[in-house]
Amino acid sequence: MQSLLFALIDRWRVPPPDPARIAWLGQQAYAHRGLHEPGVPENSLSAFHAAIARGMGIECDVQRSSDGQAMVFHDFDLDRLTAENGPLGDRSEAALATIALTGSDDTIPSLRTMLAEVAGKAPILIEIKSRRGSFRHAGALCMAVRRTLEGYQGQVAVMSFDPRVSDWFARRSPLTLRGLVVTEENAKTLPGRIRRRLSLWKARPQFLAYDIRDLPSRFAARQRKRGLPVLTWTVRSAEHRERAAEHADAPIAEGAGVA
Repeated sequence: MQSLLFALIDRWRVPPPDPARIAWLGQQAYAHRGLHEPGVPENSLSAFHAAIARGMGIECDVQRSSDGQAMVFHDFDLDRLTAENGPLGDRSEAALATIALTGSDDTIPSLRTMLAEVAGKAPILIEIKSRRGSFRHAGALCMAVRRTLEGYQGQVAVMSFDPRVSDWFARRSPLTLRGLVVTEENAKTLPGRIRRRLSLWKARPQFLAYDIRDLPSRFAARQRKRGLPVLTWTVRSAEHRERAAEHADAPIAEGAGVA
């Protein structure tokens, strides 16, 4: 009875997308934060060019600068990836564009710069970073991403762990393809299953990006059977590649996980 109720609400809250709109999602592997390696930093223009040269799609992360621009960077703070420290959000786009990524001549790119470089040569997955609590900052980042994507002709989708992000795009930019990033974190009991369903119903995604460590997953399999593509991250080994091939539509890979 519980499964039937969940299935009915799934169908009502998260109808499957038009197959023609989402077909491209499963047609290639994606380079996790670009095709990076020593000397080619993650989320750098060099890593994105390397992914294009390899015939891969691109997965990247975005944060918001102090002047409201979407910047391609994973962490909330600068410390791990640059010689600077402190929150990225305290710096302007112009200031961030001068900061070198450790071990390279690359600097932190804006999403606008990145899109101009890719120019439709590879499909792009944009992960929008969000903190728990107030949605104000993440909502402003969603707006910055939407504005930057206006007029872009390439294949692109947004996604986030935060179901409020996908919900924001469902309400304010319904033509932007949107996804929910999922990790089960060993929460496979009833409370965990309910939390995943509530996130799904809030997000109303058109695809899922699922933790490879959780596959196979009954939840992911059911959504995939209903017509939601399932991508999987982060594929880092040959064993991961095999698992992704069996249980997902496309891998988001890095290192030894790149075929």
